[in-house]
Amino acid sequence: MLIGRQSWKFIFNPIIISSATVGGPFEAKCQIAEDFDQFASDLWLEQDSYEKAEVKLLELACNKALEKAKLKSDDINFLFSGDLDNQITSSTFAARGLEIPYLGVFGACSTSMEGLALASKVLDNNGANYVMAATASHNAAAEKQFRYPNEYGAQKPPTAQWTVTGAGAVILGRQGEGPRITSATIGKIVDMGISDPFNMGAAMAPAAVDTIETHFNELNIEPDYYDLIATGDLGFTGYSIAQELFRKRGIHFKENLYTDCGMIIYGKDPRVFSGASGCACSATVTYGHLLNRMKQGELKRILVAATGALLSPMSYQQKESIPGIAHAVSIENTQ
Repeated sequence: MLIGRQSWKFIFNPIIISSATVGGPFEAKCQIAEDFDQFASDLWLEQDSYEKAEVKLLELACNKALEKAKLKSDDINFLFSGDLDNQITSSTFAARGLEIPYLGVFGACSTSMEGLALASKVLDNNGANYVMAATASHNAAAEKQFRYPNEYGAQKPPTAQWTVTGAGAVILGRQGEGPRITSATIGKIVDMGISDPFNMGAAMAPAAVDTIETHFNELNIEPDYYDLIATGDLGFTGYSIAQELFRKRGIHFKENLYTDCGMIIYGKDPRVFSGASGCACSATVTYGHLLNRMKQGELKRILVAATGALLSPMSYQQKESIPGIAHAVSIENTQ
């Protein structure tokens, strides 16, 4: 049901019956590597382009999620997926191979929670039996499209972030065992005029704060309702900005309650500058690391607010600012 202007409170609480994450060779050495299901040995995945490798990553994650759920692609009613490539081609070509009815979504790096929220709404409205939400990103493909090809060796500022090479997929059902999706808040675009593609954390932080504050207000809950609140990929720079914005709005978190997926996956590895980004950032951290912590009983309720910088090469070349977005989804162990 609709709560307030932009939040949904689910009646049947769709169940996460399986999830899967795949990473690249760099991710195989990250600090949450044990939470991935599979790693590629190189960036190519036996393909002849990085974009085709990204398709392969997404296919691997989706098929692994099906395997863990003991389902076939024919059992899935709808696939919600998107990515960073032009016209979300990685998702489209992966859907072609999976042969699952497909709804393409684009929220940049917020795509994981956008897809999860929409998939949950379809299930909650009796619109499906099983729904899959997935997304992927590839470091070399994203850098080539949005900044400079890695082969150029261009110098980056400290505010830059490292696009995760990986994919995450989750299958939701109306019956089964697992954590449940209890609510979601759909974000609105917040644009503070930032135009630097090497400082996306600053561009996205205001949207993250706006969505999370709206979630608290519309659902009439306090921050400590959750055991953990994670933004998507603000990185260390954006996280610091978000913390300051929360304080200015009178929102205070107890110690270790609020974190960011862009800080979790690589930690303070200097090679990633301000942290991680990419569609696969919040997807792999949530569908791997955070769900594993829920299964182990460490966390009972989490809120994930994935963030997206809605720029394109065209908008950047036309000197447009970067619109920010954030979508928040509440995941709870209700048993």
